[in-house]
Amino acid sequence: MGAAFDRDICVNAVSQRPGGGGEFSAELSGGWIVGGGVNGGYLLATLGNAVRSTVPAKPDPFTISAYYLSASVPGPATITTRILRDGGSVATVAAELVQDGTARITALATYGDLAALPEEHRTTATPPDLPPREQCVPNTMAPEQVRTMAPMMERFEMLFHPDHIGWAVGEPSGRGVISAWFRLEDGREPDPLSLLTVVDLLPPVTFDLGRPGWAPTLELTVHVRALPAPGWLQVRHATRNVAGGMFEEDCEVWDSAGRLVAQSRQLARLPR
Repeated sequence: MGAAFDRDICVNAVSQRPGGGGEFSAELSGGWIVGGGVNGGYLLATLGNAVRSTVPAKPDPFTISAYYLSASVPGPATITTRILRDGGSVATVAAELVQDGTARITALATYGDLAALPEEHRTTATPPDLPPREQCVPNTMAPEQVRTMAPMMERFEMLFHPDHIGWAVGEPSGRGVISAWFRLEDGREPDPLSLLTVVDLLPPVTFDLGRPGWAPTLELTVHVRALPAPGWLQVRHATRNVAGGMFEEDCEVWDSAGRLVAQSRQLARLPR
């Protein structure tokens, strides 16, 4: 049957559109609920799966920018895609996810083949300074309030940096940083589509500012930089600016080979 994640992001082709693109059906899983709706990263991977099916010769997201128009709910959804350009090495595709006649997400994505890119990988960025996994704090120890708000935590293992969970006992650091080890349930190995979800799975970084609660995403842009190696990922979220009832959240995802494989930035509303 495959891993749960792959079943959850499954899409089925319904029809093709003239000029390239098509319509796909999806069943949004209730296992990815957080706060007042379905997790935005999971939705992005589902939408991204439809884009992959639209341009199968270019299977990997290089970059995708999504605008969240309204909260999605578990149940049937329709995704439409439209090829804007399909060149030699990249394709640009517009996509929209609709439920009950209402647009939930609209996105623009550039896809290609990560395996065909040059292998050079240099960065001045530094990975999260995470202790060994046995010294970190598992998400199974999250406060009941958090687990109730985010049932999706059953879908993965997350081991938090001990210095980044003061918010769980009413002592947030105020630095605006959260980092953790991460892997999906079933031992499902990371791939480019799953990275679209991983960038949005840590608790909102505002928890570390003493502002817990659901933080609805307005816009999320993800850059996938390389095919991730098998094994645990290291994920770090940080914010530097809270203004006008909104905050930015920057994410880095590092693979088991010590490479920065995904980056993202989102703009979200402060928890209510």
